[in-house]
Amino acid sequence: MSHSEIPALVQNDIWLKDQTAAIQHRISRFDHKLTEIESAHGSLYDYANTHLDLGIHYDTDNQVWRIREWAPNAQSISVVGDFNQWDGTTYPLTQDHNGIWSGELNRSALKHGDKVKLRIVGADNSVRDRIPATITRAIQDPDTHDYAGQIWQPEQAYIWNHEFDPSSIGAPLIYEAHTGMAGEEPRLHTYREFADEVIPRIVELGYNTIQLMAVQEHPYYGSFGYHVSNFFAACSRFGTPEDLKHLVDTAHSHGVAVIMDIVHSHAVKNLAEGLNEFDGTDHQYFHGGEKGNQPQWDSKCFDYGKEEVVRFLLSNVRYWLEEFRFDGFRFDGVTSMLYEHHGCTDFDHYDKYFSNGVDHDSVLYLQLANTLANSIKPGVLNVAEDMSGMPGLCRPTEEGGVGFSHRLAMGLPDYWIKLLKHKSDEDWIMSEVWETLTNRRHMEANIAYAESHDQALVGDKTLAFRLMDQEMYWHMSTDDQHPVIDRGIALHKIIRLLTAFIGGEGYLTFMGNEFGHPEWLDFPREGNDWSYHYCRRQWSLVDNPDLKYKFLNNFDQGLVHSLRENNVLAAPQAQPLCCNDGDHLIAFERANLIGVINLHPTQSFTDYHISVPQAGEYEIILNSDDEPFGGHKRIDSGTNVHTIDTDHGPVLSLYLPCRTSMILKRLE
Repeated sequence: MSHSEIPALVQNDIWLKDQTAAIQHRISRFDHKLTEIESAHGSLYDYANTHLDLGIHYDTDNQVWRIREWAPNAQSISVVGDFNQWDGTTYPLTQDHNGIWSGELNRSALKHGDKVKLRIVGADNSVRDRIPATITRAIQDPDTHDYAGQIWQPEQAYIWNHEFDPSSIGAPLIYEAHTGMAGEEPRLHTYREFADEVIPRIVELGYNTIQLMAVQEHPYYGSFGYHVSNFFAACSRFGTPEDLKHLVDTAHSHGVAVIMDIVHSHAVKNLAEGLNEFDGTDHQYFHGGEKGNQPQWDSKCFDYGKEEVVRFLLSNVRYWLEEFRFDGFRFDGVTSMLYEHHGCTDFDHYDKYFSNGVDHDSVLYLQLANTLANSIKPGVLNVAEDMSGMPGLCRPTEEGGVGFSHRLAMGLPDYWIKLLKHKSDEDWIMSEVWETLTNRRHMEANIAYAESHDQALVGDKTLAFRLMDQEMYWHMSTDDQHPVIDRGIALHKIIRLLTAFIGGEGYLTFMGNEFGHPEWLDFPREGNDWSYHYCRRQWSLVDNPDLKYKFLNNFDQGLVHSLRENNVLAAPQAQPLCCNDGDHLIAFERANLIGVINLHPTQSFTDYHISVPQAGEYEIILNSDDEPFGGHKRIDSGTNVHTIDTDHGPVLSLYLPCRTSMILKRLE
């Protein structure tokens, strides 16, 4: 085999040599499928048209409502709703040889706001009222709690005010957020509240991307949006589709991208709201039998080998990019998708990434989804939530990759939690910290984060709460000096700096965690008497000048702006300058900046020599010990540092107080 025939994925990683045949097969399978689609449909874009072909649409040329639904094994389907007093005998649909049921209603039959369903007699003789699969709005009755589809055709379509190019973002600085907890009051909050009250905070902090959770309709609020029922419907709890468009438009007006959590890894198993047993079988959208169940999540697994399912999901990608102008997606549960065992194994051999247990249909679907997204919106941000470490996940499909732009560095928050739970500060090993932060696949972009929503959920603890726990309730006043709070604030800042500067090619935080929001998140549920008390963000804490939360917020702002202004995350991986386990000290270079961190709990160092690549004068651009960051002002950030020439090259001679971190920049 000539070098040119070897897949680029193998050329870039010698350890994949034994997987050459499997990677070549992955490439050829994708190429064959794409050619097949283009031959039959003209383009992948035109192939992804299920949302336009199926559903309830008004035909303006003929002035009729057209209803089309795929339910191949159903015995009969009729349209029911407000317009016919939910009478299943008046508007039956007819089935064609492709399993499509269709019919027409006159212009006056339906109007904006009407509730509708399909009464389906299934293959199992069940009779159920179901929501059309591609419905674009579903609402819950406040009294019966029943969900129904809703005709949504307002007289005035939303007028977009701002164009946006996601390729302008460069390295993503992601603010992960949930609309429903956007405000302080213990209640449900809205898309417009988020746009008007939270986006200005995000912009001020310096983040360039919002990752919006719980966008797709989901019947159980406490699922955090991950048990999706209606894939094309924006969650109606938070407002109208136009309100969501206003949110995206507002972010774009500030130069901020918006990506959404898209859930194609599984679906809610509910019969009343979702797709499960839609036509009376268990294998229409999902695998039949046990293979169709995701036991860890109590949900259903899509059959990615079925043509109609692939088109449904690809259409979903197209719909959100076009209709709501999202700039990409965070694909949820990718590990569960990639493997028939859903990731429940040790990934101790490369065979497990390319042959043993791999769901090749899912891999092909994800390749198509990423290709489609990039064709619709070049520069799209598609982030994979994968903990398996599959090689090539974030490489182009022509190389044998899956085509994502980034992957979440899911091992980093786990590592910080492990350190805080199981080791005293004195036992932290700097070489281990460095290895963990830099151990990632070459040429695949990672989103580094110290914590996300996962760590904030009920039953877990945020970093701030792990560090300071109940003392946060009593000792966060600026005039209250407390050793637990002092340690917690210092380590909170250092962990974030290390993670952001060393851990990846992007950075993420979850809303409120940037200022050390206390307590966990807990959605209204029976176990807490349906309370919203913990389902909110207490912005008053960070806005109160007499509380220390402002220090963490100020540092986060300084951190993010340092990353942006120096293009740090687009630079090659950080290089070590010093990693001293005994002194608890790490120094590194990245993007021509010098980072120095003293993690020693008690020992400060005077005239500590750090070798640097270039001689000259250096200024301190970020110093965790500055007073606005809750520091003790032991380092004068206004005084520049000149290198000293030694036999081993230029060095910086620095005063390094305990539990401090600083970033220095060489003056030209």
